[in-house]
Amino acid sequence: MNIAVVILNWNGKSLLEQFLPSVIKNSKEATIYLADNASTDDSVAFVTTIFPEVKIIQNKVNGGYAKGYNDALSKIEADVFCLLNSDVEVTKDWLVPIRETFKSRTKVAAIQPKILDYKKKTHFEYAGAAGGYIDKLGYPYCRGRIFDTLEEDNGQYDDTTTIFWASGACMFIRKQVFEEVGKLDEDFFAHQEEIDLCWRVHSNGYTILYEGSSTIYHLGGATLDAMNPRKTFLNFRNSLYLLIKNVPGNTVWFLIFIRMILDGLAAIRFITQGKFSHFAAIFKAHISFYINFNTFNKKRKKLSKTGKYYSLFSVVWQYFILKRKHFDQL
Repeated sequence: MNIAVVILNWNGKSLLEQFLPSVIKNSKEATIYLADNASTDDSVAFVTTIFPEVKIIQNKVNGGYAKGYNDALSKIEADVFCLLNSDVEVTKDWLVPIRETFKSRTKVAAIQPKILDYKKKTHFEYAGAAGGYIDKLGYPYCRGRIFDTLEEDNGQYDDTTTIFWASGACMFIRKQVFEEVGKLDEDFFAHQEEIDLCWRVHSNGYTILYEGSSTIYHLGGATLDAMNPRKTFLNFRNSLYLLIKNVPGNTVWFLIFIRMILDGLAAIRFITQGKFSHFAAIFKAHISFYINFNTFNKKRKKLSKTGKYYSLFSVVWQYFILKRKHFDQL
């Protein structure tokens, strides 16, 4: 089984200098690619000179995470793609259980390893933790991470289990399935496009797993910091894109109505905190959603035909009202 570890890069020389050595050292079973998104720094020259074993794919434009990977992966032949962020340190033998699972379970389309925090290696990391889920209002959450609460890793998630979505920080996916379900949706640009991809994977009858015996450490926030209004805009807009595109039946319209009310409450909260740029980002996200409504409604008519997709509870209610901060309390 051929695995291609593909690292998307945009002006990330310092990250590549810091994290690429661990990927090269611990990924002997794979071919490593740098997919460069039209960088203007010397990161490509740096990798070519210092790490000549890494294959380079240069995209013509910076189309964000989705287009960047779509363009690069179309040029790669492998059984399995690993979409790996440039700010990730991998560990010894991290690929071994991934490879074995893909070999033994043909209906498994995608796998996520355990993702711990590079800055605090005893704890799970925000972007994926121990596997992603989605609640009845369409809010994503993770084993090991609910909103901003990160659990300590005490071996409680050292299992192999079915999840709803695998993190875009490190996602293994079969090439055949990636192409079958329509690749990444480039209209998302960045953020939550991996959840949309995983939703379509489930809709096509495949399984997504979390593999707790494979561990990586993710720095996080290397491209867009959590307090960047651009990230707020993308998260709020793309969460609406995600729902209209994938939620089956007429439930979607009530769900979007509720989510917009909750978005409004979030916007008010930003005002009370003096974060006016984030308030504006939510307003712009809703305007962008209205502008692109017809585009995503057409996608919806093609895709939203599956049944149950969510947990039966509201993670917002559980977390903020009932004060249940850990996954095993839900």
